[in-house]
Amino acid sequence: MNNLIVRTLTGAVFALLVLGAIFLDDRIASLMFGAFMLMGIIEFYKLFEDHKEVEIDWRLGTFFVILVYGIGISAIYQIIPTVFIYCTAPLIFILALTELWRRKKNPILNVAVLFMGAFYIGYPFYLLTVTNLTDSPTNWTDIENTDVFFRMPITAMLILLVWTNDTFAYLIGRLLGKKKLFERISPNKTWEGTIGGITFSVLLGVVFGLYTNNGNDFIYWIVCALIIAACAIFGDLFQSMMKRSLNIKDSGSLLPGHGGILDRFDALLFAVPFFVAWTWIYNYL
Repeated sequence: MNNLIVRTLTGAVFALLVLGAIFLDDRIASLMFGAFMLMGIIEFYKLFEDHKEVEIDWRLGTFFVILVYGIGISAIYQIIPTVFIYCTAPLIFILALTELWRRKKNPILNVAVLFMGAFYIGYPFYLLTVTNLTDSPTNWTDIENTDVFFRMPITAMLILLVWTNDTFAYLIGRLLGKKKLFERISPNKTWEGTIGGITFSVLLGVVFGLYTNNGNDFIYWIVCALIIAACAIFGDLFQSMMKRSLNIKDSGSLLPGHGGILDRFDALLFAVPFFVAWTWIYNYL
């Protein structure tokens, strides 16, 4: 129970920080996402510090990821010409070429881990930052016909859907969980908790659908809730598989009751690319 209290308090403070930054100012939110991305990428690369086969330089990998992320965000903010975004692809390949001079035993494995960090952590945080800067009428709750909701950025709604799934999957799993979902990878996850998380995510999606764009985006938010719930589940399982293969319990110890940055963002990292893809498809249709 003590762990639950610590987890709840940490989660509450973390939620206030993240949502507060999103509501306060786009630039503050961008800096926050960039900081989380930096902590996440360092945390990821350091997971392999004592690995017998993988020998990466976490400083080199972090530098390249930050450089690519910085170019992309600077272009979005029009600090530099948008054409510079096309320069990010060659930088990733230059990162791979550094293995030519490092003379390590498994260069291909090293490159794979470096690339994985860039795409698994850097890319979702970049998409999250760009999504937060998107200013479209469909991205805000309608305040003309209701006194219940205030204007809410689509990024906050995405994060709330992810957290709703995580929270209720955890609580219902603890209270009612009996049948294991994927015992080989994550012994504590149950079907009862999974179904509970999906159910409450869909319910929140219904609420968003009713109060967004005069209800015209109802189907969009229901599908969003289902996609995000599924991604949250698989993101969590993927993180568990990775930690199990590396023989570690948590990716870090920064957040009491939760673990590291990757433990807190595992569901969101998987959800963001699918959410963005679905949003583009919906807007196209």
